[in-house]
Amino acid sequence: MRLWLEQLNDLEVWVCRVAARPVQYRGVQRGFAWVSRLGDGVLWYSLIAILPLADGLDGLKAGLHMLVTGALALLLYKSLKGVTRRQRPCHRDPQVAALVPPLDHFSFPSGHTLHACSFSTVAVAHYPELAWVLVPFSLLVAISRVILGLHYPSDVLAATALGVGLGYAAILPLG
Repeated sequence: MRLWLEQLNDLEVWVCRVAARPVQYRGVQRGFAWVSRLGDGVLWYSLIAILPLADGLDGLKAGLHMLVTGALALLLYKSLKGVTRRQRPCHRDPQVAALVPPLDHFSFPSGHTLHACSFSTVAVAHYPELAWVLVPFSLLVAISRVILGLHYPSDVLAATALGVGLGYAAILPLG
């Protein structure tokens, strides 16, 4: 698996170099850093706290559903990072700078993206009217991880598939 990842790193590192170019503009860098920070959990835990206040018992059920899905996403993410141990582009290539500090050493999959997609999938299943905010936000989280030099495109693509898949698996019992 290591050889395969090294070959993938070689193919993708140029994308990371190009993706980091827009952040030469301070406002763009700050914007993506802000999105990434919200994706650390700030937005999700705020939403989970607000749902019961806004919608009573149904909001509490949705929030608990999101928490359980988030816990499963965390286990999946930690397990995969421990197995793949893929080096981040900012640690591998001197032309790719980490524009915010990484939360851990390894790259695959993007935990921010996996959580954004799984949380969004579950939240939108309960509250479809939130899709217009949560889907674009999740996309921005995924893009931010590459632009900030922390992930390869395949990290966020795989995390998107895993997060949406986990989210859908979590909502299947809803019928």
